Amino acid sequence: MNESQKHIDLKSRGSGINTKNRFEQLDIDYDLSTFDEYFDQDPELVRIKTKFYNDNSKSILAKNDSPDLGFDYSINPYRGCEHGCIYCYARPTHEYLGFSAGLDFETKIMVKRDAAKLLEEAFRKKSWVPQTIMFSGNTDCYQPIERKLGTTRECLKVFLEFRNQVGVITKNALIQRDIDILSELAKLKLVNAVISITTLKRELSRKMEPRTSVPAKRLETLEKLAAAGIPVGVNVAPIIPGLNDEEIPAILQAAAERGAKTAGRVMLRLPYSVKALFDEWLKRVYPEKASRIITRIHEIRNGELSNADWGKRFSGEGVYAEHIHDLFRKMCNKYGLNKEHSPTRKDIFRVPPLDKTQGELF
Repeated sequence: MNESQKHIDLKSRGSGINTKNRFEQLDIDYDLSTFDEYFDQDPELVRIKTKFYNDNSKSILAKNDSPDLGFDYSINPYRGCEHGCIYCYARPTHEYLGFSAGLDFETKIMVKRDAAKLLEEAFRKKSWVPQTIMFSGNTDCYQPIERKLGTTRECLKVFLEFRNQVGVITKNALIQRDIDILSELAKLKLVNAVISITTLKRELSRKMEPRTSVPAKRLETLEKLAAAGIPVGVNVAPIIPGLNDEEIPAILQAAAERGAKTAGRVMLRLPYSVKALFDEWLKRVYPEKASRIITRIHEIRNGELSNADWGKRFSGEGVYAEHIHDLFRKMCNKYGLNKEHSPTRKDIFRVPPLDKTQGELF
């Protein structure tokens, strides 16, 4: 019996002991110095150590009802994200866990170790209808800890085994590790990948997205995925008016030159506590630009910093927003993006035998 389980005789309390917390911190040998292949390492970044906790969710597929998205289900092996993107719209979800949307979101990560097992269970249900599932609908499935745990890789193996469609979006070059599985999925027309690129400026990326792969590595990733026959596109997201919107032509050109066939965009949105986080970051890191950027955000959000209305939350509204969309469309046309699409197949889904030693009859 450990210290927390010793009996305490308190007449005013019903419990006499503390039981083990199923969300207790995980003991993971985690050395960021081995990740230099994928992103820059800065000694300043390790002043606050990242902590990892078990997430014992009983299901892995998250259902969404948003008409703004092109999929109904997403999968997120991790809750919280060590990438630390200051603008991340997923930050407030950490508050449901009793954590902060700020530093806690970046340094207290919930890990779904049973993700692959839960995914297989979902696919074996008679009610499952084959369709595209998106990695990652919320937090990045290739954030740094994935190199150690391989949870996303194990899930991809399940997608391949059951021949179910999957979409992958990430800011991390670690996806290159899984080109072997992704290329097999591509041969069966079961996968589309998207690399998110917010800026080509290394200095801005380092400040705004401190633990993502640097822009050059993301472009390299586009090239390697395309060379392996994996349909790949670029997502310019988020577009922050007054900060990175001027980079749209350069990002689209660089992505197209490296094999991207499609391009998407998302305007900055700052839900709930992200407003305060972004405002504090902007005034601290770019004080000389802060006022202009906030004014521009108000212009595309009808005087606010965010708008959750469907049809507007990703695109914004107003003259300045339309100017950005028009520029995006013209540049896509100039560089041949969104001319080709790679639809995935749902007619080859299968349920393998539970006894893997039996093999297949057909």
